[in-house]
Amino acid sequence: MKQLFLLLSLLLMATSASASTWKKYPGGKQYIYRLTLTDKKGSPYDLQRPQRWLSHKSVERRRRQGLEIDSTDLPVSPSYLRILRTVKNTQVVGSSRWLNTVLLCTQDTTQLTTIREMEFIRQAELVWTSPDSIEPYIKWNCHEQFNVWDSVRGERYGNAKEQIESLQGHRLHNINLRGRGMTIAVIDGGFRNVHMIPALRQAHIAGVRDFVMPIPRQSDEVNGFPRLYFKTDHGTKVFSALAANAPQVLMGTATEATYWLLGSEDQHSEQLIEEDYWVMAAEFADSVGVDIINSSLGYNEFDNPSQNHRLRDLDGNSTVISRAASLLARKGIILVNSAGNNGMGPWKKICVPADAHNILTVGALTSQMRNAPFSSVGPTQDGRVKPDVMAMGSPAALITGRGTIIRDMGTSFATPVVCGLTACLWQALPNKTAMDIIQLIRQTSDNYTSPDNIYGYGKPNFWRAYMIGKIENRTDKIEN
Repeated sequence: MKQLFLLLSLLLMATSASASTWKKYPGGKQYIYRLTLTDKKGSPYDLQRPQRWLSHKSVERRRRQGLEIDSTDLPVSPSYLRILRTVKNTQVVGSSRWLNTVLLCTQDTTQLTTIREMEFIRQAELVWTSPDSIEPYIKWNCHEQFNVWDSVRGERYGNAKEQIESLQGHRLHNINLRGRGMTIAVIDGGFRNVHMIPALRQAHIAGVRDFVMPIPRQSDEVNGFPRLYFKTDHGTKVFSALAANAPQVLMGTATEATYWLLGSEDQHSEQLIEEDYWVMAAEFADSVGVDIINSSLGYNEFDNPSQNHRLRDLDGNSTVISRAASLLARKGIILVNSAGNNGMGPWKKICVPADAHNILTVGALTSQMRNAPFSSVGPTQDGRVKPDVMAMGSPAALITGRGTIIRDMGTSFATPVVCGLTACLWQALPNKTAMDIIQLIRQTSDNYTSPDNIYGYGKPNFWRAYMIGKIENRTDKIEN
């Protein structure tokens, strides 16, 4: 299930959308298959020259953490891609080097028999069918200024005061730790009007990229701006909790970090391919040298019920998206992912990729610092504690795609509060590995000695994590 909106937000969107806003999908029925390949033979790439496909920053991140570049890092074999591109009436629209898969689009399903007989194809699975209709992009007006009543005089964080100070994040900011030198990728569905909102225009955005196959085929830009700036504002809200810079109105947790804004959520349908898009976005983030990924997304139900995940799949390895997410720490990247908003529904549990190994899964707290009833619970199928940590998400103070202040609910919005402070902490402790930082945050949370399946390890204390990290650094120097 998409973890993009909750409760009233869902109702408001449903009632505001009318049938007249949708139009018939052009071009006839299309299908996309996920092809799992047997190997990477015939590839010109080798592990001794990773600079051919990874940035210097990506390679350096691994070297700094003592991590090996392995066979999962090698690109999909160009030889196999060339063969697939010769199949009539098909088009390669994506691939994953970590999982060795290819996305192949076709209108002629009879070609699938030929493809399945190729010796390098291990499996072919339908992951996307074009919808009957689509909703066109609609321009939103954006406020250039905040309302007078949005300001909290004398308070630098403005409306974000409680969500930051509850995690002791202000103490990191007081010593000038605001994420400088760290790069964060935000994987989401859309970042509506980020280019127009004054409080977000100051953020250092290294780039924007959408991995969702355009429906219909179109340019990556709309009116000269990335099309992600015209999609849902869920990513705008998430990004504001990280990067907003509006003193006395709303401040983010990592205002000096560098950002990549990446799209993986398809707002026109809910299908398995969105997991592939997410994997492609995560691999891109790795390739450009990102340190941390914020993902306020989760999946368990799809338009085709036969594709729904099952509770037994929550082991960090059974789904495509969680297999990739479980690799991230091995690449030197910290994934901070929302737990999900299913606590009050029949599913109740976390969604994928929140079940992944070696990540920080974030649940939501109320303003009374109690777990929000909607916040998804654990454990994973293999018995690991989930969520990992908790932060304010019922509600969290954010900026909407219209440039207004809102207090919205969801683990989606607790996640960036933790993510930004994780960047600040890692800024102070650059010698630590991704796994070191994840463990440090867990062990300095207030429920670490007795974790459970609702509150996890508890509410992080980022100042305590910083102090312990500094002591560990001094001890390491003495021992060496």
